[in-house]
Amino acid sequence: MGQAHVETTEYDVVVIGAGPVGENVADRVRAAGLSCAVVESELIGGECSYWACMPSKALLRPVIARSDARKVPGLSAAVQGPLDTAAVLANRDAFTSHWKDDGQVDWLEGIGVRIYRGHGRLDGARRVKVKGPEGERHVLAARHAVAVCTGTRAALPDLPGLAGARAWTSREATSAAAAPGRLIVVGGGVVATEMATAWQALGSQVTLLVRGAGLLPRMEPFCGELVADALREAGADVRTETSVTSVSRAGETVTVTLSDGSTVEADEILIATGRAPRTDDIGLESVGLTPGEYLEVDDSCRVAGSDWLYAVGDANGRALLTHQGKYQARIAGAAIAARAQGVPLLETDRWGAHAATADHDAVTQVVFTDPEVASVGPTLAEAERAGRRVRAVDYEMGSVAGASLYADGYRGRARMLVDLDREVVIGVTFAGPGAGELIQAGAIAVAGEVPVDRLWHAVPAYPTISEVWLRLLETYRG
Repeated sequence: MGQAHVETTEYDVVVIGAGPVGENVADRVRAAGLSCAVVESELIGGECSYWACMPSKALLRPVIARSDARKVPGLSAAVQGPLDTAAVLANRDAFTSHWKDDGQVDWLEGIGVRIYRGHGRLDGARRVKVKGPEGERHVLAARHAVAVCTGTRAALPDLPGLAGARAWTSREATSAAAAPGRLIVVGGGVVATEMATAWQALGSQVTLLVRGAGLLPRMEPFCGELVADALREAGADVRTETSVTSVSRAGETVTVTLSDGSTVEADEILIATGRAPRTDDIGLESVGLTPGEYLEVDDSCRVAGSDWLYAVGDANGRALLTHQGKYQARIAGAAIAARAQGVPLLETDRWGAHAATADHDAVTQVVFTDPEVASVGPTLAEAERAGRRVRAVDYEMGSVAGASLYADGYRGRARMLVDLDREVVIGVTFAGPGAGELIQAGAIAVAGEVPVDRLWHAVPAYPTISEVWLRLLETYRG
């Protein structure tokens, strides 16, 4: 028996993956008058909405708020008790819409996007095959573009015993129904430090095992030092330069063996050691590309060597952050629409609407630990490795009047990187309470290439933590 014929449905643009990135690509091409279909195998809204940004920040917000309140005279005595873990988890559930995507579906359909539930795979140029949850099949053809917006997933190491240990990834860590009594966290990056911060405050005894010399290795060294100190003060056991050699589970107890032969026991273990692109089963081989790899793209997010295939967000590996992915989606959507309409693009226009230059020069990031860490642009080490002539200017944020009002005994540090050849700010890092709300000013300075002499006239309000900008500039000028 031959396979039943499946009709092909044609759209201007087909998007594989309906997380925030895919949603934004669809929104932009629809706003330009192009027809669009999206294919999603899980929930509309993707990782960020249900297992990453939103649930993790819902868990962390009361943790950070309580920590800040404990440093305010006249208030501290009232907030010494434990968090209401059940209420925090209920609020987390509300932020994830209880893992239902009705609202996101309504929004996409409301702007005229056709949603196909199921697994989408490329099937040659401009074609996508979809296998639905009940086995139904669709073939979609794209007149102008296919956008791969499939994101990443947790990458698990090849560790003896891990397969049978029922280990948590970031998904289980953000969606757990209760705080485990004891939690081992393996890793020292953003997911590891945020989840260690959250669950330690929500009632778990956390042991954080870090293979490297410190936490948050891709940020300025003082960031990881401040976070490690705060975790230890909160009661977590933080161990650096510690490697895991095997994992085993017996009943409700998981046991980790370390490189020195010692062991650690817990009720749950979170493996937070990296991410991998979800490109292994989307038909890349049908268009001459290698499955399982990040897709190389130009600044319009068009895949190298193609005139119709785009990879947007985490799938291209440029900046694994939701806000950067959504930024890329706006760029890619505008580029797809312009090319569909025959508008010539200035490929070298670094300030234009069709080039994702922030991926190179002005990537912003906030780590919602206690204290918060926020950065934009390269670190000092990254700038020096790139051969740039730079000067780092540091300032203790606790010395700013606004910081002392914000929290008694405020601890934090700021670093500003100045390109000495052009006299512009190329990077900023803040580590301290409230740091996340400071970083947009840094992003504007970096993306706008604002001269240091001009920043002198951007007067910060007194008494706010933002006055640290004045102190950084004063230190730079000497």
